[in-house]
Amino acid sequence: MQLVGYEPSGRGSALLVSDGGSVESVPLEPDRELSYALGERRCAGTIDDGEHVSCDRARPPYCEYHTSTWVCARCTGDCLKPEMDCYQEHAVYVAAFAPDTFKVGVTKSRRLETRLREQGADRAAHVHTVSNGRIARELEAEIADWLVDRVRTGPKVASLADTVDEAAWEEVLAEFDVIDRFDLEYGFDLQSRPVRETIASGTVRGVKGRLLVLETGGTTYAVDMRDLVGYEITEGASSRNLQSSLGSFG
Repeated sequence: MQLVGYEPSGRGSALLVSDGGSVESVPLEPDRELSYALGERRCAGTIDDGEHVSCDRARPPYCEYHTSTWVCARCTGDCLKPEMDCYQEHAVYVAAFAPDTFKVGVTKSRRLETRLREQGADRAAHVHTVSNGRIARELEAEIADWLVDRVRTGPKVASLADTVDEAAWEEVLAEFDVIDRFDLEYGFDLQSRPVRETIASGTVRGVKGRLLVLETGGTTYAVDMRDLVGYEITEGASSRNLQSSLGSFG
């Protein structure tokens, strides 16, 4: 059985596993017990119309034949497609990741809150509404001169047990005519920063973006679900020696 994908918060929060052909969704609701041991890792292949097409190439999570690049993510207003097709209404937003990382981004207006939850934002503000993706990307590129346009996993792990710096957040928003604000909750609360690990066993505490928070042996772990994709898995708790937090010895 192979772990072939995941759904982040905002889209159902699940691990996708396959034993050849069909794909099973493993929901990640709080208090669920996961018990998967990780084996070898290779290309996760692809999912086509709900069916998994496996690949034996060694490169994880995806080999060169199964790596897809979404050109819109690299667009700055000069369309990279043969013909521009992003004519739906778009929103430009600013997202906050505790304590003081602030990111500009764009998405289709109808997906705004879903997109914010997919990324694991703590706070957000809708700052522009425009008629198409090209204009949205142009605005994003301008704002990215002073705000970041991507946030790596490390700061997102740090944000799990922190709160947004309100003064810094308000200072950023003072530069915009804010249309709407979002205060996003993910259904769990942590008192200390989790240890970053790559495991698939333990008690689910919650999911924030693509970070799966698991508790095992008195320690809370943050798992980037993308780092799980491609692993062969078997039923049974991991036998690896894991780093423990200081609190687990209290």
